[in-house]
Amino acid sequence: MAPPTSTASTAGPATRTVSKSSIKSTGNVKGALDYGYPHGHLGHLTPEEEATFAAFKTDLASAGLYKPGPPASHPDTVLLRFLRARRWVIADARAQFKDTEEWRQNIQLDVLYDSIDVEAYEQSRRLYPQWTGRRDKRGIPVYLFEIRHLDPKTVTAYEKAASSTFSRAVPNAKTGTKLVRLFALYENLTRFAQPLCTQLTDREHPSTPITLSTNIVDVSGVSLRGYWNLKNHMQAASELATAHYPETLDRIFIIGAPAFFTTVWGWIKRWFDPVTVSKIFVLSHAEVLPTLNSFIHIDDIPKQYGGKLDFNWCQMPNLDPKIRELATWENGYTEFPEGPVYWVPTDDGKRLECLARGSVNKVQRNDKVCSIPVAYPEGPLGHQEDDAAVTAPVLNGNTAAAAAAAAAADDEDEFQDAPEEPIASPPTDDAVAKAVEGLSLQDNKTTVTTAETAVNGNPVGA
Repeated sequence: MAPPTSTASTAGPATRTVSKSSIKSTGNVKGALDYGYPHGHLGHLTPEEEATFAAFKTDLASAGLYKPGPPASHPDTVLLRFLRARRWVIADARAQFKDTEEWRQNIQLDVLYDSIDVEAYEQSRRLYPQWTGRRDKRGIPVYLFEIRHLDPKTVTAYEKAASSTFSRAVPNAKTGTKLVRLFALYENLTRFAQPLCTQLTDREHPSTPITLSTNIVDVSGVSLRGYWNLKNHMQAASELATAHYPETLDRIFIIGAPAFFTTVWGWIKRWFDPVTVSKIFVLSHAEVLPTLNSFIHIDDIPKQYGGKLDFNWCQMPNLDPKIRELATWENGYTEFPEGPVYWVPTDDGKRLECLARGSVNKVQRNDKVCSIPVAYPEGPLGHQEDDAAVTAPVLNGNTAAAAAAAAAADDEDEFQDAPEEPIASPPTDDAVAKAVEGLSLQDNKTTVTTAETAVNGNPVGA
């Protein structure tokens, strides 16, 4: 079913509107314009895709994985992501959706996001892609990731800290806890940033919801040995994200690549499916600003990459002026706070309210931050617990919470007593030298195009 046409005003800054013809095709952008948003998204489905989507929902309902409602158990945007990722093959999409639902339940992801310690959440946010507070010209949120902050020493300390109890979610022995905090950040993308950007109508397709992200990945300052040391961590994170958050990525622009990055790229691209690889563009220094500006307005590109946006690593989002125009702040807030936040509809369905969740000093937050008018109503905005669960104080004597804490402590002891997995030896200095030998010293030779990324079979799309 196509989404309802927005009744909100679509007037806005002219610079926000972009069409294929208005994007300049540089060597790295050429070929990227015909793929992805809005094709295959709500409001832009072919008759065949509409029929397949309807059959997919019927199939999920028959399997007990989806309730059409009203209200539906899952929004159309979520279901459609899985179907697009599996190239519209219903059986494959159902299998991936089922695996994801079981994974979410096993790690109690909804409980984790609602009750995670705010400082624990911020420790994760400071190591992974961060929302700049801005959008690209299509209205998709722009994220920045500076890889050099994810050094091996920091990752080791982070993973050790992540093995301890930091929420009401009971750790799952099969999944472990090292990467669980990372997925609270993905929840923030799908339950906060994307729904917020969906309601901003100053874009070319205001009646089509935003379910993607545009990413600037700065790889400057990382040695070849550094990439090798991060290999296991980055591979595990990418595999889980691809499996359980399909079709949340629109583009990755890699900048600051040293000459040896062609060697690193040979490792990295094996961690991703071909569709994801086709969305990754490695830019030379001369290509950075022209390419970014093809997708992102100059005001929304960070200054360090030639734009005008004041945004540095670890800062909270520098909010889009349109957000400030629409938001009605409450309870003393004038910015979105640290920690997990998400949107819930008001009783009359005319506005969305932003709630600050998580815990501070083991006390659950439930602060109303602001509200915005609804331009695109689409039912549930994400996975949510029942009211009794989300309003329970964290570890405050509540019987269920105490039981969960005790189980978590037992699991933590088991984790700490478990033998460490063997770590692959880093390359020797001779191996590093050999890998670098013969590579071009010119950054503009490290361009990756989509020519080598032909899609075979039915890959899982990130």
